[in-house]
Amino acid sequence: MISLEFVYALMGIMMAGVAIVNLRDRASAKRYNNAAFWGLYATMFLFGSRLPHFVSGVLVIAMVVVLVVGKLGGPPAEVTSREERERSAARWGSRLFVPALAIAGVTLLGTFTLKNARVNGVALVDPAQVTLVALALSTIVALALGMAMLRSPLAAPIVEARRLMDAVGWAAVLPQALAALGAIFALAGVGPIVAGLVQRWIPLDTPFAAVAAYTLGMALFTGIMGNAFAAFPVMTAGIGLPLVVHRFGGNVAVMAAVGMLSGFCGTLTTPMAANFNIVPVALLEIPDEYAVIKAQLPTAVLLLAANTAIMYLFVYRR
Repeated sequence: MISLEFVYALMGIMMAGVAIVNLRDRASAKRYNNAAFWGLYATMFLFGSRLPHFVSGVLVIAMVVVLVVGKLGGPPAEVTSREERERSAARWGSRLFVPALAIAGVTLLGTFTLKNARVNGVALVDPAQVTLVALALSTIVALALGMAMLRSPLAAPIVEARRLMDAVGWAAVLPQALAALGAIFALAGVGPIVAGLVQRWIPLDTPFAAVAAYTLGMALFTGIMGNAFAAFPVMTAGIGLPLVVHRFGGNVAVMAAVGMLSGFCGTLTTPMAANFNIVPVALLEIPDEYAVIKAQLPTAVLLLAANTAIMYLFVYRR
């Protein structure tokens, strides 16, 4: 059975390749630091499920030490000029989007077809992880298409992966770290504490007030955490389940679905979501580091208001 371990293995192989390319780059002053950082990251992907929790924690601390003490180096210089890249883009035109569109298409196809695929009566893919496995397979398909179209050297994917990861730097690890922090908060009982504080200062005596507190809380806590997946267990345990569902009889599926969408509104407004809002600014060399957030802020406000209205209209409907 293909499980989430398959995805971890692919990520681990890629990160190991990034570490090796960094190590072999004698022109980089920080090659050992970068190689150590991405090598430790690769180790957790490849062997994290088999390592004791203590060892995994030590590896995370080692990554922090490398980052703080040794610092990371930036990406290497481009091997082609801007003019060459523009000429290549003009030559290929819209066909350059074929690999990217293949990711979405193959993921969707795999989600529907792999769910019921069986070999000798055994599920081919873990039913709980079908979408993620399909996404991993789609990236392999997209990579093959891109290589065939552009006729790139075999080493090009990992060399360019190294360039991208070194440009992103520590922010590449941020989504996982924040998601893990959300799980820790949930286990530590932060949700009920948040609920107590909210109920102490805000009257939640009506169904609409409970919905508004939940959607706004999801957006706000996501902005603080930088990740809606980290905010979800805390706000759902503190406000969503006890108030929207249990006190006022709301539909848990509607509450959860629209609640996550409300959290994503917070993602649009925060520098803590560095991989979405700060890294693109650096990659595109935009002078204003908050340019992406400023452009997204009106949309985030409108979407949050719409999500609040949608939840109130449908969560209590029988």
